[in-house]
Amino acid sequence: MNQAKVNMSFQQKMINPFFFRLFLFLKLPMAFLAGLKLKELSDAHAVVRMKYKYLNKNPFGSIYFACLSMAGELASGMLAASIAYKSNPKLSMLVVGVKINFTKKAVGTIIFECNQGKEILATVQKSIDTGEGQAIEALTIARDEKGDVVAEFLIQWSFKVKVSYDKKIPNEK
Repeated sequence: MNQAKVNMSFQQKMINPFFFRLFLFLKLPMAFLAGLKLKELSDAHAVVRMKYKYLNKNPFGSIYFACLSMAGELASGMLAASIAYKSNPKLSMLVVGVKINFTKKAVGTIIFECNQGKEILATVQKSIDTGEGQAIEALTIARDEKGDVVAEFLIQWSFKVKVSYDKKIPNEK
């Protein structure tokens, strides 16, 4: 199947609010409870939104850092997943590192944006071409309603072609 068609299909499914909420409920229940919403998803960028509410608050009157981190990861993760989804060969993707800089109290509506879809695609393609694991640090910027930066997330994603264990290894007795 054409990779562009697969990506578009995945992106169309995820941008549908009902399907995305169902996906969160089944696969990422904490993100569901925290109220994450996928606002945009293309080959180049992803935008996730989170509003301050009872289930994602901390005792200091702002969004809990773990919920912010979850949204920061999801913005880059949706780009990675849209590339890895139904790829041939199958890929595994995993967060292997996180660096976060919180710069302002997160209240109101926070927008998380990652614009590294093309770089993620190149990393995935290199993993497929070489058969070796590849990693990339994807930057997600979180901004409040005024446009002020609330946090920056460097999420290190690792991609590796999955090994099929049902195939017999050559020279194996």
